[in-house]
Amino acid sequence: MGKIGLDNVKLDYNDNGTVYNALDGLTFDVKEGEFVSLIGSSGCGKSTALSVLSGLRNPDSGTLLIDGQPTTGTGKNRGVVFQHYSLFPWMTVIKNVEYGIRQVFPEIPQKDRLNEAKKYLEKVGLAEFINKYPFQLSGGMQQRAAIARTLAMKPEILLMDEPFGAIDAKNRVVLQDLLLHILEESDEKKTVIFVTHDVDEAILLSDRILFMDQKKISKEIAVNFPRPRNREELIDREAYRTLRKRVVNLFYYESDEKSEVEGGEGI
Repeated sequence: MGKIGLDNVKLDYNDNGTVYNALDGLTFDVKEGEFVSLIGSSGCGKSTALSVLSGLRNPDSGTLLIDGQPTTGTGKNRGVVFQHYSLFPWMTVIKNVEYGIRQVFPEIPQKDRLNEAKKYLEKVGLAEFINKYPFQLSGGMQQRAAIARTLAMKPEILLMDEPFGAIDAKNRVVLQDLLLHILEESDEKKTVIFVTHDVDEAILLSDRILFMDQKKISKEIAVNFPRPRNREELIDREAYRTLRKRVVNLFYYESDEKSEVEGGEGI
């Protein structure tokens, strides 16, 4: 049984009378504690799938399943990190994080919520910036704060929609390594669904990669590299280059090829 997944989900958009198909029988599940990346060409439905998983959109047909149970709407068990930082500009960084905690744990005294917020900001390297406002931070620092806020809400499931897509290459690498470190060091194992266009990012972070084509999953690739992962050591391995080529080639496969499961070589 998967921790979270979609079963035969279909969703159309209606734009002034013109109907566009966004998802067409999308089916997959993610096991508890697994990190799965959704990749595919622009317009294939990745972000729409994440919006259904988060409960922000309801499918026209099909089912969102959490712990095997049909689920509708949003819930405290799911946290979302968007591509754009979604911080409240009128709140300081620590207040932004404390606000997220308050939505999930209103019974906790404010002093304790602020201490918890500070702890998570320290995890993402923002201890010296807790009283700054979002406009006083770089894009990468704002995204760190957004990640801290989501993690501080202690969701079982983390949904990330191209969270590093709007960040420059240097800070993207920093945030990828930071996310790896936080998730691997955490006592609370997260189930993660991560939308990205970046093949190297998907391989570095994931246990499995799901390739979307024609509004559904067309390929599934296991990433069998052991954890913890070191970027420099990983990219020097022949197995990594072989797997990377396999993933890149997915973008050139015919969309009607039969779905299959492929595994990376062991190292």
